Amino acid sequence: MFLTHLKTMIKLKKIYMILLIGSVISVANITLNLTESLSQETPNTTEENVSEESEETPSLTAVQWYNKGVDEIDAGNYQAAIEAFTESIKLDETDADAYYNRGYSYLVLEQFEEAINDYNKAIELNAEFAYAYGNRCYAYYQLKNYEQSIKDCSQAIELEANYADFYIYLGNAKDDLKMHQAAILAYNQAIAINENNPKAYYNRALAYNRLGQSLQAVEDYTKAIQFNPNFADAYHNRGVTRFKLKEIEKAIADLEKAAELFNAQGNTDNAQHAMNTLEQLQTEESL
Repeated sequence: MFLTHLKTMIKLKKIYMILLIGSVISVANITLNLTESLSQETPNTTEENVSEESEETPSLTAVQWYNKGVDEIDAGNYQAAIEAFTESIKLDETDADAYYNRGYSYLVLEQFEEAINDYNKAIELNAEFAYAYGNRCYAYYQLKNYEQSIKDCSQAIELEANYADFYIYLGNAKDDLKMHQAAILAYNQAIAINENNPKAYYNRALAYNRLGQSLQAVEDYTKAIQFNPNFADAYHNRGVTRFKLKEIEKAIADLEKAAELFNAQGNTDNAQHAMNTLEQLQTEESL
């Protein structure tokens, strides 16, 4: 059965304000040209001086390296982002956000131990950094350290109680520890915060499946599909669950739709898995 928790993580963007030559300049999501900014406030120079300066490569500040890292994340260049945040940290070892975003980049690259090390540092610098706890919870979950994942998620919720995904992370860890009812309570909290969140319904459906509560599972998969019509995993699992409920035609339609969506999304392995599941269940039905 295709019961996989939907996993997410949080990237942080911060707006930084710095004072430069008497003016306040926003440097969020951009890399400032320091030479150009300074030239607006300096007297005219000779051509010789200009020529000499143009041959020099201006150094970037910690904040500029930070913003370069954010830009690299936005472009999907996570290794380049790590390098930029590393340069920022060399210049300012007290910036919790730089460690946080480097940790995020490590998470995307599935380098979970490195990510945890960076979140440790971010939390050391900012003990109330809710999103650092939340993403460290995710990293521990990936390493199957569910107890530590629960501890971090609980801390994240204590600091930021109105962020739905923290409850989803918490539910996922509890569900994998076979604490299915407790997981459902966590997903309920996520839905109470955001009733349009397909991830919460999908993961609650998994917990219902594991408790053998197929009707509730189908209802939640349907909700997940309502809010995300391209949710291939939800179609697949709803199809399998409908076979259990002897809703054969609906089950076949769901699995065919899952395969179609997986193919459209370039996930040929899962598309083939959906078709194999369909053939297997049809064979079992004919026996």
